[in-house]
Amino acid sequence: KLCEGILNILEKDTKTSCQVACLETLRILSRDKKVLVPVTTKRNMQILMKLAKLDTVEDPLERVSEFPVIVEALKCLCNIIFNSAVAQKLSLELNLAAMLCNLLEKCKDQQFVGDIKCFDLRLLFLLSLLHTDIRSQLRQELQGVQVLTQALESSLSVRWTEEYKTVEDNDRPPLSLQETDCAIEALKALFNVTLDSWNVHSENESHQFRYMAAILRHCLLTTGPTEDKTEELHSNTINLLSNVPVSCLDVLISPSSQEETDIKYNGMNMGAIQVLLDFMEKRIDKGSSYKEGLTPVLSLLTGCCRTHRNIRKFIKAQVLPPLRDVSNRPEVGTTVRNKLVRLMTHVDLGVKQIAAEFLFVLCKERVDSLLKYTGYGNAAGLLAARGLLAGGRGDHWYSDDEDTDTEEYKSAKPNINLITGHLEEPMPNPMDEMTEEQKEYEAMKLVNMFDKLSRDELIKPMGVRPDGTMAPLEEAVSQYHTNKQDSSDSD
Repeated sequence: KLCEGILNILEKDTKTSCQVACLETLRILSRDKKVLVPVTTKRNMQILMKLAKLDTVEDPLERVSEFPVIVEALKCLCNIIFNSAVAQKLSLELNLAAMLCNLLEKCKDQQFVGDIKCFDLRLLFLLSLLHTDIRSQLRQELQGVQVLTQALESSLSVRWTEEYKTVEDNDRPPLSLQETDCAIEALKALFNVTLDSWNVHSENESHQFRYMAAILRHCLLTTGPTEDKTEELHSNTINLLSNVPVSCLDVLISPSSQEETDIKYNGMNMGAIQVLLDFMEKRIDKGSSYKEGLTPVLSLLTGCCRTHRNIRKFIKAQVLPPLRDVSNRPEVGTTVRNKLVRLMTHVDLGVKQIAAEFLFVLCKERVDSLLKYTGYGNAAGLLAARGLLAGGRGDHWYSDDEDTDTEEYKSAKPNINLITGHLEEPMPNPMDEMTEEQKEYEAMKLVNMFDKLSRDELIKPMGVRPDGTMAPLEEAVSQYHTNKQDSSDSD
């Protein structure tokens, strides 16, 4: 009854202060799904859209006194659409997404509209999240990628020096809270609209994604008002970068001029890549929520390293520098390599796979190089999954530059335990003092133990096929015998 009464008042022309008070009340009520039935009708949704200035295509936003009403109406619509499936369907029927894009255009180059823009973007994010038809409408009919990219650009006050290069001002102040929130909402909406954008089909699409990637690079090099807000901004930037076709990510690095950042490699500015590496290490150190917090940045870095040689070489120099001290196991220590190797045996399958894949790509998908940095025990899961237990390398092509081993590593190499990946003192052989009968007794005892475990189906003996994949032991042995017979010369 209260909701209906409020909407009846809002339908009439009343004072601005009265409209704001009614909308504030409705915003609080609209958090409760049980009272939304009278609100989610076509008539009442249109009342709120009118108050949010979504029904006027031509009228500019001129009367500043009306801005609080517009903001409160947008907040109400956010709550209602988030909590009601009926409202989500009505928003498609009422063409709400197109009206929001139009309001976003009106906010361009307009003062004092930060809150309007922020909640407009939030509503677009919610619509594109909750209704797939609206997502495709935004992408195909409303040029949503372009509209949202422009909104992101204006929130960050981006200035350009070249086509895909923004001005880098190391002395610029951090973004305000409102600017940061607007940027975050734009990033989230763009993420939904650009889902499934792995392939670029035209030159225009390629330009659009490169343009977006250049703005996202600017995001990575920008700080918010607090450390938490900066992390949230960078997190959403990384999520969106994961949707950008990997061929367009070359704009994350650019030829470096003298006055720019000190983070350079081969004459290229690597500032944005360094931010990604720092973000990755910070998320590892956090020690929780790896699935949501860590896998996007690891996946992004893996894709960049696989496709762009300069990025891979810069990251490898930091994550897998030439080995000198091999006295400790690869997973023991505080370096980035140690932290990533520990993740290779994480309980979460997705986390350990992407961590192992990242290190494998840094090693140019060469098994011998991966084993050098991680040890066979840590790498076994990845190699088994990729069918590379017999050695070799992955399918991807990489440049032929060779790794250079340090003198310390070369001298220690003969004594490195291949399973654990570190230097071990030679252990006394327990069989040296045994007689032949004792050796035979111990061997038969071991065979019987394995036989019992196998018959009770507690373990299943496995072997490695000639192609490097795992198979039951009998099958693997028979394949080796077959291959041996086929390859032997016979008259």
